[in-house]
Amino acid sequence: MSFILKNLADAGPIVHIAPGVIFHVGKIVITNSEFYGWISLLLMFLMLIWAARRMTIFPKKGPIQLVEVATEFIVNTVETSFENKEKSKKYRPYFVTLFFFILLNNWLGLLPFVGEGFTLLGFPLFRPFTADLNATFAMGAITMVYVYYSSIKESGGLIEYLRHFFVGSPKNPLFLIIGVLEMITDATRVLSLSLRLFLNIAIGEIVIAVFSYLGHILAPLTALPFTLIELFVTALQAYIFTILSVMYLAIVVNHKSEEHAETT
Repeated sequence: MSFILKNLADAGPIVHIAPGVIFHVGKIVITNSEFYGWISLLLMFLMLIWAARRMTIFPKKGPIQLVEVATEFIVNTVETSFENKEKSKKYRPYFVTLFFFILLNNWLGLLPFVGEGFTLLGFPLFRPFTADLNATFAMGAITMVYVYYSSIKESGGLIEYLRHFFVGSPKNPLFLIIGVLEMITDATRVLSLSLRLFLNIAIGEIVIAVFSYLGHILAPLTALPFTLIELFVTALQAYIFTILSVMYLAIVVNHKSEEHAETT
């Protein structure tokens, strides 16, 4: 029996995809990804307040400059996506916040004690928030609700918003079919946003865990190259999630602006 257990232990690293329950608050289940998500949120809140208080008119070097550059980059991305620059101003705060929330959650998930590095009761005590499909699905759902609400508001009502799916003459038989297919495609955006982010973060976590296991006592060295790669990949995923969300909204707003320009 001990021989079998030893072989199982030597078979390879144990990777957890599903979140583990660490405690309950009444009837509410708190998982390791939720728990670390709240910790990450507190750390992000403190870091961004610290950065905001040290920002000046003249740029500073160091972490402050990185925050300024990232903020300006997302702001410019939002502005260039909308034909009407004035309209883009009211959407910039949400998308800048969304980008930093995903980016910092991704990076905080790469710390050595997060994931398989520190286990409790057979699963990690701390798990990256964005490596949980429930979390990424919630972010995708909230973002798309915001996009749909803003799109309907910009269109002037629900009926006007639905009309942008149907392009061409109603006399064409394909008019209805293409419109319905466009609506179905639009409804799948929550899944595409959430799955893309979840899979990239979860796979990165698995790769780091595997090479940490292969390195044994040299785990920090064997996992270091992949951790550095993940710094870039996770930043890219934060940007992709944000830019896709921006484009989903900009398509509707720009389409409405074009219609308004044609009628005038």
